[in-house]
Amino acid sequence: MRVMGLDPGLRALGWGIVDVSGSRLSHVANGVCRTEQGALGARLARLFEELSEVFVRFAPDAAAVEQTFVNRDGAATLKLGQARGIAMLVPSRAGIVVGEYAPNAVKKAVVGVGHADKRQVDHMVRMQLPGVEIAGPDAADALAIAICHAHVSQTLARLAGIRS
Repeated sequence: MRVMGLDPGLRALGWGIVDVSGSRLSHVANGVCRTEQGALGARLARLFEELSEVFVRFAPDAAAVEQTFVNRDGAATLKLGQARGIAMLVPSRAGIVVGEYAPNAVKKAVVGVGHADKRQVDHMVRMQLPGVEIAGPDAADALAIAICHAHVSQTLARLAGIRS
């Protein structure tokens, strides 16, 4: 199974892709889709185009996105939500149900504690994907989301096997 993790952002939308074979994870690719200042619609269109190219190139079987963290700045939260919509739209158009994970759930799955900082997440991603070169903090977070989704998917598959 090939899993794409997505860390939504209007300036920088991180993406990371891992292959899952049993309990083994291997890095495929990671990067960041970036937009400059400008009209919101044009920025969203750019994110859509760049992410669509990544999606076609690597053809993931599954995708997951981080849930939006609501903060005091309502306008910023709305813009983040719109970028998150793009992150969900691209895989959804291919018929993939997009998993959604709270930031603390991702950190707990990858680091072991729900309140880990970015350094700890980056370190554990590198431990789980030896030799990986990470394109930046947003890509590291996206890889962490992919790893979290891989773990959750495996657990759900095992539970389904037990129930059968």
